[in-house]
Amino acid sequence: MDDIDRRLLSALRDCGSDRRVAAAARALSWAGEHGALWLAAGLVGAAADRERRPAWLRATALTAGAHLASMGVKRVVRRPRPEAGAGIEPLVRTAGRHSFPSSHATAAAAAAVAYGAVRPVGAHLAPPIAAAMCVSRLVVGVHYPSDVAAGAALGALTARLGARWAAAGGAPR
Repeated sequence: MDDIDRRLLSALRDCGSDRRVAAAARALSWAGEHGALWLAAGLVGAAADRERRPAWLRATALTAGAHLASMGVKRVVRRPRPEAGAGIEPLVRTAGRHSFPSSHATAAAAAAVAYGAVRPVGAHLAPPIAAAMCVSRLVVGVHYPSDVAAGAALGALTARLGARWAAAGGAPR
């Protein structure tokens, strides 16, 4: 598994040699730091959609909760990030040393699921941006594919478990 992880990372990191791809991946990495893009999107949804404001706020809380859960898992697992010495030169700095799971991927997947449950337009806009966010973590060379996959799974599961609560109110099921 480690060999496949490294080979996939290397191939995707090579995409960052195109300066336009690298710039887009850096921008997504910056925007997704600490779930900022996704939290902002939820707050904009709450401000713009008065009718569904409580649902947007609950979905935003689910997204934040998923992000926090990923940070907790990182502290337990403590997998180191890919190393420049192993032929992977990162294109961005990271807030921490631990790689598993990707918190960017966790927040992105959580937002895609949670915001899609609140409003159908969220189901059309958020997933492609979330997918690009996930791939960007590989292009900038700061996560292994398994980190991103685990983060996306954690985020989607967290949001899915709370989606009914986010969309309609009441206690999570």
